[in-house]
Amino acid sequence: MAAAAAAAAFFPTPSSSSSASAKGSTPLGGGGPDKLDTRGIKSKSMSSSGAMQVKANAQAAPKINGTRAGLKTDVSKTEDDVLSSTPRTFYNQLPDWSVLLAAITTIFLAAEKQWTLLDWKPKRPDMLVDAFDFGRIVQDSLVFRQNFSIRSYEIGADRTASIETLMNHLQETALNHVKTAGLLGDGFGSTPEMSRRNLIWVVTKMQVLVERYPSWGDVVEVDTWVSASGKNGMRRDWHVHDSQTGQTITRATSVWVMMNKHTRRLSKIPEEARAEIEPHFIERSAILDEDSRKLPKLEDETADFVREGLKPRWGDLDVNQHVNNVKYIGWVLESVPMPILEDHELCELTLEYRRECGRDSVLQSLTGVNARCAAAAPPETGVECHHLLRLADGAEIVRGRTAWRPKPPRSPGEIAA
Repeated sequence: MAAAAAAAAFFPTPSSSSSASAKGSTPLGGGGPDKLDTRGIKSKSMSSSGAMQVKANAQAAPKINGTRAGLKTDVSKTEDDVLSSTPRTFYNQLPDWSVLLAAITTIFLAAEKQWTLLDWKPKRPDMLVDAFDFGRIVQDSLVFRQNFSIRSYEIGADRTASIETLMNHLQETALNHVKTAGLLGDGFGSTPEMSRRNLIWVVTKMQVLVERYPSWGDVVEVDTWVSASGKNGMRRDWHVHDSQTGQTITRATSVWVMMNKHTRRLSKIPEEARAEIEPHFIERSAILDEDSRKLPKLEDETADFVREGLKPRWGDLDVNQHVNNVKYIGWVLESVPMPILEDHELCELTLEYRRECGRDSVLQSLTGVNARCAAAAPPETGVECHHLLRLADGAEIVRGRTAWRPKPPRSPGEIAA
């Protein structure tokens, strides 16, 4: 009997009439198998007397004074009996579309609510269009422009982008500029002629002025271009501004020279390489006035703070097997005293790169703070620091100068970092 019921679940009776005849063949008083409706759904069994009574009532309707009267269903009649007695038509075989429509409506209402909460369109219409492009050449094919969206992992304790984030944007646009211009060889920013001669670019000086720091979700637009710097150098400038308001965020300028990646010695620019890059030079003054002040060399006696034991990790090396120049900035800040970091923000940065650093190097970071801007000075006072990164044997890696301004006041609802 169980096997028959299982078979009936997959092969239901073709019509209500045949089902009724099958039920009529059930012995009186016998506990027959559970009944299956036209959809194969099992229902509880009824007593034989109840089944007989319903069937009898369904066969003929009584007449009162020659008029056929309506049937009175017995209280023992179940919903399965009503379904089984209903004729099978095309319409009553269709699924309940109202349930599906209700589910679709719920999904669309939830999506609309989330979109309303994000509210991207009225605030920053370029968020989905320009924020994720790979840059383009503008202004007579001499200026490269690229947008960056500030990610959550690029902000620091002050809820703004870090100086390293901004510097990484500068480096990325410089490389994409070379690539878009069709000058990228098999090296990291090297032109084809440079690659043939095993030459790479190295930065010798970097000067940065930060007007303000962008926050999470801001979209910044970076313009960069190159110019000649003396006979054997190249100057690269950057202008970073808010893509919505046009407000300047950062201005930076740098000087680059060529180095042989095998001998690690500086090299003159070969004429073949010069012919590649000079058509892309722009005749324009540096975006920042050069900071011509001499950077003093710090010693153990003149430094106020020293951080030792700094070692590059494998991830700090670039494809040229030396430490990325942005990493040096993080090491410089390692020896800045905490009161300055808590109450001030970096607004000016000047670095002179003296020597490259390899993966086996061990460095020391030294910082000297001006007497008028000592750590005990009130937060309203600006701070200027001198810096030195050196190897354990005293060889200089980077000399630097930083200027710090008081942090802007926090909004009333902002949580302190």
